[in-house]
Amino acid sequence: MTRPLRLGLVGADASGRGWGPVAHMPALRGIEQIELAALCTSRPESAAAAAEAYGIDRAYHDVGEMASQPDIDIVSVVVRVPHHHEVVMAALEAGKHVFCEWPLGANLTEAREMAALARAKGVVTAVGLQGRHDPCLTYIKELHDEGWLGDVVAVNTTLLNGGGGRGASSSAWMGNANNGANFVTIAAGHTIDYVTYCLGPLSEVSASVATQFPQWQLGDTGETIDVDAPDTVLLNGTLAGGGLLSFHAASVPFNGSNWRMEIYGTRGTIVASTPVLPQIVPITLKGARGDEPLSELPMPERLIVASGDVPDGPARNVARAYAAMADAINKGNRFHPDFDHAQKLHELLEATRHSSAERRAITLGATR
Repeated sequence: MTRPLRLGLVGADASGRGWGPVAHMPALRGIEQIELAALCTSRPESAAAAAEAYGIDRAYHDVGEMASQPDIDIVSVVVRVPHHHEVVMAALEAGKHVFCEWPLGANLTEAREMAALARAKGVVTAVGLQGRHDPCLTYIKELHDEGWLGDVVAVNTTLLNGGGGRGASSSAWMGNANNGANFVTIAAGHTIDYVTYCLGPLSEVSASVATQFPQWQLGDTGETIDVDAPDTVLLNGTLAGGGLLSFHAASVPFNGSNWRMEIYGTRGTIVASTPVLPQIVPITLKGARGDEPLSELPMPERLIVASGDVPDGPARNVARAYAAMADAINKGNRFHPDFDHAQKLHELLEATRHSSAERRAITLGATR
C-alpha cells in the first residue's frame, strides 16, 4: 500500500470555528490517503494552541518554513481569501502540491499568477470547488452527457439565502469588495460552477450585479458598517450546447428559498434542490422523461464513493476531493478542478462584473 501523503494545513486555529476546523479537519482525519502532519497559523502562540487542540505534533507560524520540510507533500490553504496569494505562492515556490479553498485569489490577477506558477512547477493543484465531488451533481452530469435529457433548452438556477444586510464583526472584512470574498464570489461562484460542471461551459453572459445592502448590522456588537461588496447577481447565459440559462443568486433579508436547479431538455427534466449549498447537505433530486410526473431519481451505488470515517455534513465532499487529489498525485495524473479551472471561473465572474458595468453581453471561453 502506498504510504499516506503528508499534508500541512494552513488556517485551522484552536477555536474550532471556520471552514478549516468544520470541514477540512474532519475530512483529513477520516481518510487513509492523506496524513495531517503539520499545522500553520500566523503567530507562534496560535500555532501551538492549534497543534495542542488537534493533537498534531508539528506547529509552524511561517508557511515557507513548513513548506520547506522535505516530508511535507501537500500544503492546504484555508485562510482568508486576501492571504491566499501569499501563502499559495510560498508553497508553490517550495515545489509542493497545493490545495486552496475557493476563491483562489482576491482577484483575477492573483488567480492567474498562482495558476501560472503551478504550471511552471509541474505540481498537482486543487481548488475547493467540492461540489464537483458531490455524487448527485456527478449523476446529473452523467445523465446529461449520456443524452438522458436530450438537448437542454432551458436551465433555471436560483440561490436565495436569508440574512442579507446582517453579519458579525468576525466577518465584517468580507464587506470590502477588494478582499474578494463575498456572496457573489463565494456562494454564487460555487453555484454557477455546478451549472458548468453538469451541463458544460457557457459561451455568453449578460448580467446585473448589485449591492442591495450597502450597510450591514453586526449582530454581536450592534454596530452598523458601510460595505461595497456585491450581494446579488442576475445572469442570463447561453450554454455552449445552445441551452439558455437564467441564474439568480442573492442575499435576501428573510426566508430565502436557498438552492434550486431546474434543467429542461427535449427528452427529460431534472430538478435538484437543497436548503443550503449542496456541498453542505445532501441534494434532493427529482426527474422525469417526457411528460411523466417528477419523481425521485435513485442514486447509483457506484457514485456513492466511500469517503472513509468522515461525518455527514460539510466534510463529506471535502474528503472526496482530498482522496481524489491523493489519487492524482500517486498516479501522476492531473486533478480537476485545479488552478487552471479556478482561473477560468475567476474569468467568468470578471466577465459577469464587466457585463453589468458596461450593460452588454460578454463572449466567454470554456469554463467546464
